[in-house]
Amino acid sequence: MRTQKVYESKDMMIDLIRDNYNVLQALGSFGINLGFGDKTVEEVCKDNGVECRTFLVIVNFMVNGYFSGEELAYIDIDTLMHYLQANHKYYLDFQLPFMRKELSDSLNSEGRVEKLIMDFYDAYAAEVRKHMKYEEDRLFPYIESLLSGNHDTSYSIETYAKHHGMADVKLKELKNIIIKYLPGDSLRNNMLTATLYDLYNNEGWLQLHTEVENEILVPAIKNLEKNVSAQSGLGEDEASGADEGSGTVLSPREKEVVVCLAMGLSNKEIASRLCISINTVITHRKNISSKLSIHSVAGLTIYAIANNLVDINSAKQ
Repeated sequence: MRTQKVYESKDMMIDLIRDNYNVLQALGSFGINLGFGDKTVEEVCKDNGVECRTFLVIVNFMVNGYFSGEELAYIDIDTLMHYLQANHKYYLDFQLPFMRKELSDSLNSEGRVEKLIMDFYDAYAAEVRKHMKYEEDRLFPYIESLLSGNHDTSYSIETYAKHHGMADVKLKELKNIIIKYLPGDSLRNNMLTATLYDLYNNEGWLQLHTEVENEILVPAIKNLEKNVSAQSGLGEDEASGADEGSGTVLSPREKEVVVCLAMGLSNKEIASRLCISINTVITHRKNISSKLSIHSVAGLTIYAIANNLVDINSAKQ
């Protein structure tokens, strides 16, 4: 049941979990352990080295099923990637084997129908493994390459999105068979009903994982692709900025970076504002410091004011 409450960094983590117990597994995927006492979401994230805003975007999406495009600016892709990869490990290494054993134990027979049920489950598990292996072998390395500033134009997140879907046909058939085949023995009936309940829960969890990829990962990577492409398109400007023979003359792009710094923007905010990567921002800052022999933001702010790049009222006080 969706609570429609939007959780914030100052909320107590125990309240978030108490209201939404289905978020418990997500904690493990973020690397957050239990035993956090009465700490806030922000404090728990800080203690566990988790980027809080990204955590809240994903958790609020899980709780309310809503993701605003404005929140893209808050997404730390490294944190999102870690979460998705941990989800894969959880499902492949723990949940799939666990459900298979639970199903096998509840059937407790090697009859024809029982074998058919297990065959359906194994086929479903194989499709899930194939889907996740594709992401680990193709999608995740592609994203890591983008984060390094390299754009493999033979692939794109749009290509992934067009063919993205989770194996659910076989699972639906499996559930139909179980529902239609309930043994008369009350003990086995109870065990099989409990297994069916777990299958429904895990189907919901896997669907939510897919929605996070579709609604959050895909637009976030589209944004990253644009930034990396823009960076590639600025090759001549960046090359001139790195030219040691250019003396103390700043390129137009370097002046833009100085203005942003004088306004108090962070590297990430500058990258977003200028549609370049954070690595490119860092490179520009090194070139600027080398040319001007000014290494502090305060010094660059004074330079920007003195050279009429910004008005004194626009500079960060």
